[in-house]
Amino acid sequence: MRGWGQAVMRVLGLALYGPLAASTRYRLGQYVPGLAGHGIALEVRSLLDDEYLRRRFSGGRLPLAGMLAKGLHRLGHLRDQRHDVAMLHCELYPLMPGWLERRLLGSTPYVYDFDDAFYLKYRRGGLGVLDRVLGGKFDVVVRNAAAVTAGNRTLHRYASALNPRSTLLPTVVDTDRYVPAPRQASRIYTVGWIGSPSTAPYLDQLIEPLSLLGREGPVRLVVVGGPAPAIAGVDVCEIPWSEASEVELINTFDVGVMPLPDDDWARGKCAFKLIQYMACGVPAIGSPVGANTDVLQGGCGFLATTPEQWTDALRRLRDDRELARQMGQAGRERAVAHYSLHLHVPILAETLRNAAQGGTPCVA
Repeated sequence: MRGWGQAVMRVLGLALYGPLAASTRYRLGQYVPGLAGHGIALEVRSLLDDEYLRRRFSGGRLPLAGMLAKGLHRLGHLRDQRHDVAMLHCELYPLMPGWLERRLLGSTPYVYDFDDAFYLKYRRGGLGVLDRVLGGKFDVVVRNAAAVTAGNRTLHRYASALNPRSTLLPTVVDTDRYVPAPRQASRIYTVGWIGSPSTAPYLDQLIEPLSLLGREGPVRLVVVGGPAPAIAGVDVCEIPWSEASEVELINTFDVGVMPLPDDDWARGKCAFKLIQYMACGVPAIGSPVGANTDVLQGGCGFLATTPEQWTDALRRLRDDRELARQMGQAGRERAVAHYSLHLHVPILAETLRNAAQGGTPCVA
């Protein structure tokens, strides 16, 4: 292996989006300091920057010329032979066949990392002939990886069927940064959600339950990072997301929520919102979909499907503050024990080293 400074091994992190995307921050960026302690230098390079995401979320015009320039810039990263292994998150290029991505990665072994059901991306229709060309893209990418890191059991099951060198690596938080804060007594019951504009529509499931609770007493819905639904009788607050304030905002919640539809895409979600709430000692309520059922165990909160179940769960946590405190404490303990960054840095470090020393890629 080639050394670089004090590092034993160099890894090129190939992210699809910039650090504004939570997946880039938490699947790649937050591991940089910890991996350095294991003698691994992870350099994260994004294809599409934060300005692209801001324009996309705001409905603005996407800068085609700039996107093409970034695509060429990525080719320069791929020609850089100073790295021992690549860590590919999501996909190398949108709309590119898997066999071509594999060829562009060249002889450098790569770890494929994913935290959403990306293998459904080109199987959902809408792209015409491209659906047939790209439908099996991620099968090729996963099969040829030196290793795969999958964010939940659903994704791990898919990956393991194609590549035996697959590891379950949940999306985790730094539990030294995500810490509970003293709770301030408030007369307004505060229900909180944190996410992005792409998942904010799931909040529509809570319109009926929150409206009902709003007729019983003061209720506030705090939505961080996405557009909020209008709910009669409820004080709805939209707050822009920022990395500096997210933990402080979560600590203002009396309960954190994660509604999901029960479909193939949602079953690939990694329950990250629940992990964020739990690490801050906030009791949680989530839909019993995908990884939510794995994370929300041990008395950390409630699973709810119907409007009646959501209403009952929200009401119980409103009316029984001791129950809410106990669930928040249980959530904190579970986050530290199972979803903390310091536990998973060694797992990723070993995966990267094994990939660099590695196995012969499977044949597509």
